[in-house]
Amino acid sequence: MDKYMTRIADKVIAERLEAKGAILIEGPKWCGKTTTGKHLAKSVIEMDRPEMTNQYKQMAELNPSVLLTGEVPHMIDEWQIAPNLWNAVRYEVDQRDEFGQFILTGSSVPASLDSSAHTGTGRIGRIKMRPMSLFESKDSSGSVSLASLFKGENISGIDSHDIKSIAYLICRGGWPKAIGTTEKVALRQAFDYYDAIVNDDINRVDGEKKDRERTARLLKSYARNVSQQASLESIREDVVVNDIESFSQATLYSYIDSLKKIFVIEDSPAWNPNLRSKTAIRTTDTRYFVDPSIASAALGLGPNDLINDLNTMGLIFENLCIRDLRVYADSLDGQIYHYRDKSGLECDAVIHLRNGDYGLIEIKLGGDKLIEEGAKSLLKLSDKIDTTKMKKPSFLMILCGVAPFAYQRKDGVFVVPIGCLKD
Repeated sequence: MDKYMTRIADKVIAERLEAKGAILIEGPKWCGKTTTGKHLAKSVIEMDRPEMTNQYKQMAELNPSVLLTGEVPHMIDEWQIAPNLWNAVRYEVDQRDEFGQFILTGSSVPASLDSSAHTGTGRIGRIKMRPMSLFESKDSSGSVSLASLFKGENISGIDSHDIKSIAYLICRGGWPKAIGTTEKVALRQAFDYYDAIVNDDINRVDGEKKDRERTARLLKSYARNVSQQASLESIREDVVVNDIESFSQATLYSYIDSLKKIFVIEDSPAWNPNLRSKTAIRTTDTRYFVDPSIASAALGLGPNDLINDLNTMGLIFENLCIRDLRVYADSLDGQIYHYRDKSGLECDAVIHLRNGDYGLIEIKLGGDKLIEEGAKSLLKLSDKIDTTKMKKPSFLMILCGVAPFAYQRKDGVFVVPIGCLKD
């Protein structure tokens, strides 16, 4: 049996189970939900077992309480195969009136949930799992903690990643099956995942057959616009180039909705701070995949291709950093946003905690010139914030791909290689 790879979500899930009757772990398939759930559960039912799926679905209709029987926490893997289990779990949680009863895992949001199924609020806690961060895959030393930056502590760290290793980590992604294996096998995982989306997974949500070629073109367009505030209309226009048939906005939204429901794309919303002077803030989401390897796979790029196109590499590297920041932010009860205003001033990532603390982060592949630009931008945005109406930022950080050290500049801005960061 393979040794269990510790996940940052382990702690988050354990804490939530102590305060909820049931929790739902959702996220893209192959990201490790089942493995993590089994690690924490005392009993398990796997709804997607081929020889049992039909029987389980029938039992869920006739007598769902049978499927809820087992030592707690009792795990129901891929619960969405029988959506009415949601209401059964909610009812059982009410009856037992105890915490830590059930773990549900799901790699898609079922289309058939009725409105009453959304009233699990307060009873069923939701946790999103993503592919592994670099710290989880042991590609980051973890010498700099995001939590320590919020506490104002001193930092230090040494990183040995070069442009070649960063390109590899982008294309490999954070898929657990890609960790600790040969480069050839590791790189194959993202292409297999991409193929599964196009050929099958996008159809799982609503059962409506999506056009394979259009799905591939949509993913490619999303990849070309990754880490940018591209409008959905511009993405639609990109998809319809050379398309004889029409591709309406409604059709586009249907495809994108399906991709979101299987956790393939995860855009970043705009941050709206209190500013000293009135400024028009751009509200378009920044386009991201749940893992950077989906972008490189959609474009058909390997590590060497990225090295030969540093502009594209920089954009997809930003997606890698956003993935890691989201994983780390989850353990701090934080959310990730972006900022951009009409003057062009921007901030790639704003990590905002529930208590109102926040940090401003610019993401740069590396190099003194880009680091200098990032610091200038962060300081300018920090100066615009009205600190009479909200807290001042806890820290300003440039997150780099290639940088030998983690350190604090004289102007107070932190420079941290992604290969040093952890939660």
